[in-house]
Amino acid sequence: MAGGSYVVLRNRGLMTVTGEDAGRFLQGLISNDIEKLATDRAIYAAFLTPQGKYLHDFFIARIGETPYLDCEAGRLDDLRRRLCMYKLRSKVSVEAAGDGFVVAALFGPGAIGALGLDREPGRAAPFAGGVVYVDPRLAAVGARAILPADVATTALEEAGFAAAEAAAYDRLRLTHGLPDGSRDLAVEKAMLLENNFDELNGIDWDKGCYLGQELTARIYYRGLVKKRLMPVEIEGPPPEIGTQVMLGDRNVGEMRSALDGQGLALLRLEAVAEAEREGRALTAGRARLKPRKPDWASF
Repeated sequence: MAGGSYVVLRNRGLMTVTGEDAGRFLQGLISNDIEKLATDRAIYAAFLTPQGKYLHDFFIARIGETPYLDCEAGRLDDLRRRLCMYKLRSKVSVEAAGDGFVVAALFGPGAIGALGLDREPGRAAPFAGGVVYVDPRLAAVGARAILPADVATTALEEAGFAAAEAAAYDRLRLTHGLPDGSRDLAVEKAMLLENNFDELNGIDWDKGCYLGQELTARIYYRGLVKKRLMPVEIEGPPPEIGTQVMLGDRNVGEMRSALDGQGLALLRLEAVAEAEREGRALTAGRARLKPRKPDWASF
C-alpha cells in the first residue's frame, strides 16, 4: 500500500486536560514545554516524582483546542489520580476521554508523505475528525493518530494504509531503540536521561521548573549519565524483563522488552565499551546480547 501500514494500539488510552488553567497546570508538571503544543505540533513528555524518577510518559496532541494525552491504557487511572493531586485551586479538568477515540501507529516508507506531513518530529495536522502527527521522538518510526473510533479504520485505508499486526510495530520501535512506557521504564526508579529522553525530544531544557526537574537537570549538566537504554540483538532464548545483564561475573545492566531476536537493555556504557574492546559477550540468562548504538544517539 502506498501509505504503509497501520496498527490500532489497543494498549493506549486517552485523557483530556481542559479548563482555563490547563496550560499553566501542565507546564508545572511535565518535562516538555506545553507552549510548543499547537494544532500543527504534538509533543512527547514525561511526568516524574518530586525526586525526578519516572512515573508516566505520553504524547500530547490537540484536536481543535483540546489537548489529548496518549498514554498507557492500563495505567490511565493512575495518571489521572496523580495529576489531580496537584490541581489544588486550578481551574482545570482532568478526564479519561472514553471510547470515542482510538490511537494508531502509522509506519512504512510512505507513511508520513501519505498524510501530507513533512518529516519534522511532532508535525501535526487535522485528519478525519482527529489528528495525525509525526512521532515527536523520531520520524524514522513514522506517525501516530488519534481518530474517532467509528471512522478510524475506513479513513486510514482510504488514505492508502493497510492493517498490520501489533508485533510489526513492536519490532520497529525495538529496532530503533524506543521504550514502550512501563514495559521498559521502571516506575519510580527509571531516570529520563538513562532512557534517552534528552535524545528523543522528551525534555525542554529552557522551560521553567517542573516536577522532578532539579535532579534531571543536575544529572544533565554534570554529565552523570553512566547507563543508557540500548537496542540489543539477542542470540538464544529471549530473556524476561528484569533479567540481569552480565559481563563475565559482573552485573552491568538489566533487560527490558524483547521480540524476535531484538530487545532493549539498560546498560552501563563503560561495560559496553569494554565488551566491544575486548571481544567479550554480554549475557542475560542463557542468551548472548550484542548492543547497538542507535543511529540517532549521540551518547
